Amino acid sequence: MGTAAAVGGSALAARHFNATRNANAVQHALNSRPVNRALSNTAALRNPRTRALVTASVATAAWHGGNGWWRHRNGGFGWVGPVFWPFAFYDIYDYAFWGYPYYDTFWGYGYPDLYAGIFGLYGYDDLMGYAGYLPNYAGRGRSNVDAYAYAPRSGQANLTQMCGEDSRAIAGLPVESFQSAIQPNEAQRAALDELASASEKAAASLKASCPTDVALTAPRRLEVMQQRIEAMIAAVQMVQPPLEKFYGLLSDEQKAQLNGLSITRPRPARPAERAGSAAQACDVAQPGLTDWPAATIEQSVRPTDQQHKYLDTLQSAAARAADTLKASCQTEAEAALTPPARLAAVGKRLDIMLQAVRTVRVAMNDFYGSLTDEQKAAFDAIGPQRMGASDQSYRGRRYLRGGHASIEQLIRRMISFAR
Repeated sequence: MGTAAAVGGSALAARHFNATRNANAVQHALNSRPVNRALSNTAALRNPRTRALVTASVATAAWHGGNGWWRHRNGGFGWVGPVFWPFAFYDIYDYAFWGYPYYDTFWGYGYPDLYAGIFGLYGYDDLMGYAGYLPNYAGRGRSNVDAYAYAPRSGQANLTQMCGEDSRAIAGLPVESFQSAIQPNEAQRAALDELASASEKAAASLKASCPTDVALTAPRRLEVMQQRIEAMIAAVQMVQPPLEKFYGLLSDEQKAQLNGLSITRPRPARPAERAGSAAQACDVAQPGLTDWPAATIEQSVRPTDQQHKYLDTLQSAAARAADTLKASCQTEAEAALTPPARLAAVGKRLDIMLQAVRTVRVAMNDFYGSLTDEQKAAFDAIGPQRMGASDQSYRGRRYLRGGHASIEQLIRRMISFAR
């Protein structure tokens, strides 16, 4: 009896240590001076390279042993703790208004991020760190599973900063640059003001879509993902009519001058500029990391015959989603040559992503709902276990080697460029 109690106490102590370490690492990343300066610096965040570095610093904060997992081509990550698609507002606008070479910021999202919704990379204690919580021992009279109550820590950084901002300084269009380039008449200036107001409202709606709780299971993560995409679609629908109105009032010469702003705008640093096209930027994942883990599911979950049927349906739905999203990139991305056309392409892409997530979510609910509590726990553990294994074999891209210090140095450097 004493031995069992000692073993249980040792396990709880180890969990307490790991959870505290992870929470401290997340809070350090969120509160570090470079990340805070970037999050409060509008000019810096307009550079997609800076945004990628911020998401890399925060998304990998609780990981130990490497920088693995399915990083986007531009170095950023699709999920930061419980937040799906950080900086969505900026990513939409980068592509819609500036086009090449900003394809990566928007079109880099795709099936790998949906896969991350199915097989979440974060464990329970990792996610509590992102929520700004630290574990407190509450042991007596409780099972080992429930032996920790999570209490908010003071001064926690807010992940909603990555969900969107509703101030004109952050969300507003570069109105002064537009006015200087096209010298608008009275009607055009009124239309531009209308577009700027719609932009601000769209950003506010995206900020409101930030999750208020932590998604611990695959069905909940897919729900959060669906809600975020729906909010992005609503934001695009707010901006599309005033953008078409404003652009339609311009002369051919003014349109050329407006489109020419993208040529003089500072270009993102490598590796984003290597993309070359939106189709090349799509659905890029580390080889092997987004393969369907059929053997692992079989070994860990041990599904029954009926559960196998649900699992087969889920796997088929995921495969269809991957094919649909890849085809969408190839057909939609290259045809859009003007800001209204590119924003329309954004809307179409988001519609397709929404349908893909909905399809997978229905299949996931059927499969997950058929599992016992023990099977659910085994399924939930697959993602963090596979991520840990990838950490041991993957050392990250060159510019991220060296851990948080290297990332923070790069953030400082990118901020200095924005001054």
